[in-house]
Amino acid sequence: MEGGEDIFRVSSARLSSSNVWRNSAMDLFSRSSKEDYDDEEALKWAAIEKLPTYLRIRRGILTEDEGQCREVDITKLDLVERRNLLERLVKIADEDNEKFLLKLKKRIDRVGLDLPTIEVRFEHLGVDAEARVGSRALPTIFNFTVNILEDFLNYLHILPSRKKPLPVLHDVSGIIKPGRMTLLLGPPSSGKTTLLLGLAGKLDKDLKVSGRVTYNGHGMDEFVPQRTSAYISQNDLHIGEMTVRETLAFSARCQGVGAKYEILAELARREKEANIKPDPDVDIFMKSAWNEGQEANVVTDYTLKILGLEICADTLVGDEMIRGISGGQRKRLTTGEIMVGPARALFMDEISTGLDSSTTYQIVNSIRQSIHILQGTAVISLLQPAPETYDLFDDIVLLSDGQIVYQGPRENVLEFFEYMGFKCPERKGVADFLQEVTSRKDQEQYWARRDETYKFISVREFSEAFQSFHVGRKLGDELAVPFDKSKSHPAALTTKRYGVSKKELLKACTAREYLLMKRNSFVYIFKIIQLTLMASITMTLFLRTEMHRNTIVDGAVFLGALYYAVIMIMFNGFSELALSIMKLPSFYKQRDLLFFPAWAYSLPTWILKIPITLVEVAIWVCMTYYVIGFEADTGRFFKQLFLLICLNQMASGLFRFIAALGRNVIVANTFGSCALLIVLVMGGFILSRDNVKQWLIWGYWISPMMYAQNAIAVNEFLGKSWAHVPPNSTGTETLGVSFLKSRGIFPEARWYWIGAGALLGYVLLFNLLFTVALAYLNPFGKPQAVLSEESVAERNASKRGEVIELSPIGKSSSERGNDVRRSASSRSMSSRVGSITETDLNKRRGMILPFEPLSITFDDIRYAVDMPQEMKAQGVGEDQLELLKGVSGAFRSGVLTALMGVSGAGKTTLMDVLAGRKTGGYIEGTISISGYPKKQETFARIAGYCEQTDIHSPHVTVYESLQYSAWLRLPREVDTETRKMFIEEVMELEELTPLREALVGLPGVNGLSTEQRKRLTVAVELVANPSIIFMDEPTSGLDARAAAIVMRTVRNTVDTGRTVVCTIHQPSIDIFDAFDELLLLKRGGEEIYVGPLGRHSSNLIKYFEVRILLCKETVIPVTLAKYTE
Repeated sequence: MEGGEDIFRVSSARLSSSNVWRNSAMDLFSRSSKEDYDDEEALKWAAIEKLPTYLRIRRGILTEDEGQCREVDITKLDLVERRNLLERLVKIADEDNEKFLLKLKKRIDRVGLDLPTIEVRFEHLGVDAEARVGSRALPTIFNFTVNILEDFLNYLHILPSRKKPLPVLHDVSGIIKPGRMTLLLGPPSSGKTTLLLGLAGKLDKDLKVSGRVTYNGHGMDEFVPQRTSAYISQNDLHIGEMTVRETLAFSARCQGVGAKYEILAELARREKEANIKPDPDVDIFMKSAWNEGQEANVVTDYTLKILGLEICADTLVGDEMIRGISGGQRKRLTTGEIMVGPARALFMDEISTGLDSSTTYQIVNSIRQSIHILQGTAVISLLQPAPETYDLFDDIVLLSDGQIVYQGPRENVLEFFEYMGFKCPERKGVADFLQEVTSRKDQEQYWARRDETYKFISVREFSEAFQSFHVGRKLGDELAVPFDKSKSHPAALTTKRYGVSKKELLKACTAREYLLMKRNSFVYIFKIIQLTLMASITMTLFLRTEMHRNTIVDGAVFLGALYYAVIMIMFNGFSELALSIMKLPSFYKQRDLLFFPAWAYSLPTWILKIPITLVEVAIWVCMTYYVIGFEADTGRFFKQLFLLICLNQMASGLFRFIAALGRNVIVANTFGSCALLIVLVMGGFILSRDNVKQWLIWGYWISPMMYAQNAIAVNEFLGKSWAHVPPNSTGTETLGVSFLKSRGIFPEARWYWIGAGALLGYVLLFNLLFTVALAYLNPFGKPQAVLSEESVAERNASKRGEVIELSPIGKSSSERGNDVRRSASSRSMSSRVGSITETDLNKRRGMILPFEPLSITFDDIRYAVDMPQEMKAQGVGEDQLELLKGVSGAFRSGVLTALMGVSGAGKTTLMDVLAGRKTGGYIEGTISISGYPKKQETFARIAGYCEQTDIHSPHVTVYESLQYSAWLRLPREVDTETRKMFIEEVMELEELTPLREALVGLPGVNGLSTEQRKRLTVAVELVANPSIIFMDEPTSGLDARAAAIVMRTVRNTVDTGRTVVCTIHQPSIDIFDAFDELLLLKRGGEEIYVGPLGRHSSNLIKYFEVRILLCKETVIPVTLAKYTE
């Protein structure tokens, strides 16, 4: 046995020794091949180093998949090469982005190069607006007339202004430092957007602004703020026909690279002097990202990866009529559109609306890494940041009622409020606490000094106390020392108005317009088919066998045929009006961001449509000219063709101009119809020149139709076929001349060229006016708050440091007493979001309308759509894309269920399938209502659906919206008095009573704010008294307090016995605790968890703790991991 062991040892030793030899040989071979590879790379790099700087920064060494390297021109990298490069640098965005950015910074620091930094200071910044309040703000005919008269008299200083002053920001000061992430917090209407706009230099000129904002000590008039900084709006305005990649690529192409090109050239020069060879991949990335004049560079692909948009990169953005990306992806696209540019200071307004917490965390973390490493400047406004997202920020700015309550390091903010006597409880997000602690309704629950009587502390008192707090004193000392302008980097502030040359901007806009024309090709094909059909009808109507040339009456028939041709060609340009208006919101955004000048946008819109005009007019003339029997002369054929081309171009220019002037479909169509009426009536056919009154003759001379009608008539009636003298004629005039004179048309041949010249002049004029309108006019309706007399009084009192009590209008003292008791009870956390007291519950059960509690069950739900062509082009072989994969579950009455998952998991899709709102695609599985098969015809009467997008009639008030919904959707048995009481109850629950007479308005334009609009959406469904309610993101776009109000209402609704299902993205801890059950989906439409949550989510935590212990390989989504901590 021992001998056997010895033999084993010997053989083992031999084996080991052979392994060592083999490994040594392999290492030697590997080292040899690696050295050869390094030598080859070194030779190629040496060759690049010999090139002049201009060429050197356009050449790089690209590593292939096989390990080979080759010299490339970085301006000619294709999509696959850029994707492979990024895969090596940033394989997983969450893990590798910081390492990659550190490599960039290390390369820059190694040669002692400084990156530009921007310090933004605002000192004593005040913003005041003037607005009409109450019922005077409603757009009635009476108010419209009186307001115009008042404004005119006020302009003449005859009558003082009746507008009420509204303080938006009051004497705010602070510093936004480079290299630090600043979080801007505050309840709605606190002035966050106004502050961000003020810092970005984009405040409306009608506002009264005091104080100053400086960048590195320089005033706004010393540089171009729109190019130095960037404001990212909370409104997502994009062109729906473009893909995500195309949108970002166009943005990057227009914004250029700023000062990065000069930095890259200096970096290359210093590295050559120091004989430093950079990492090849990092070198290729920087040269591709920082070089000028590229149609597509690696920055677009990098941004797609960082923002998690790779999955939808080649999907159309979509709009109301085109299926596109989700709301969360659209929000990320809005952020990415600015991030691909060179702006060093970013002001981001509520960029997380519609995003789940994990996605928000990833995006903010990516921005944080960039800001910290590359020394950028960022202020980000968030409504409901999760605790882990909140912890990513360095500084906090807390704004309330237009005043800064706190500005300084995140670590000291709770210390300040403890100094004021308030403490953040456990299981409460700090961000939620900060937004609620200044609110009168929520402040008392955080009072920590139990030995002292609580007294409401106003925003003014908080602001004054902060000045004496050590953080406030330090800030004041820093503001007292002016910024040393000599320390400002020469490239920090941009003085150029546009990012690239005018030629490049024109090329970019031309390429985009051509792309949009291809995407809208159906419109142009339809127009051609329509014109062909109408030409066929015209040919049969005016057939040459029936057309004679004997009398003046025959001439009238020919003139009618010519007039009909003119009308058809002119009306064919009417589609330009709708196509132009569709693109205007996106144009205004990009124009204000200085992406391009107006002429660079309008010129391609005009020039690229000319070939389509040629085709359309050629089809019409070729089909109708000889069949109708017009003058058989080749010259006159081509003259008519040329004239109708000029006419079509004139009409297109006219309608584009009307679209830019109207800026709104309703206004533009009204103006367009009126313009058409004038042009047609004064065109010389309906009313001849002799019949037009002398005081209206100017209308005849300015009508483009008149010149077209004269020219086309002269071209026909002065031909040989009309040159004979009619029989029984007493004069010597030809039939053609006689007819022209009888219709008041000039009979001279020169009038053809006068008419053609006039039409060409109108083409130039209308396109010039189109450009001018685009350059100088702004979109209708400016963002404005809906104000009541009481809210204005409260805002002014807050500015003065006074405290006033506002009692609801029209309530008795007993009702006000009930409100006070309800307010007192709502101060506890559980009643703010969770359950309510038994007394209140009985009271609410007694007030609501009767309904039948129903539950909904679903089994093995599958939903698929046809595979998008973009994905098929990338090699995907399946015919269908499955969005839901066998989802089963139940939603019970009296139970509040949360439907959660990361963006793209299929939450909204599942709700749409259950609610019967999916009209396309392929649905499988069974859905039952309280055990009975679901029938959509009856289901719609007992179900309500709150969409993620808040769609309302803009020209009605809040009360009218609810009244209209109740009229149409409540049963006829409900009498008027009961209906009114129910509407009032819902308004009270949603805290909409102060906004009773407020106009709804358009999102992002005027009327209600985002959170007010969201509450109205919920209220419109609640007044229908449904048994089952689906809510898609009811708290999206709301701050913590507004979200708590909505969820308290939802909880109260559930406690009446209704079935309520909510998709939710970023719930705070106490909002999540309000839910009873959870249905959790992962990306791809598969369920992860279905069941009760338990107290403080104990069941959910236990479930996943067991799964993690059983299977270490289980991948838990970050979204869920937050809630299981």
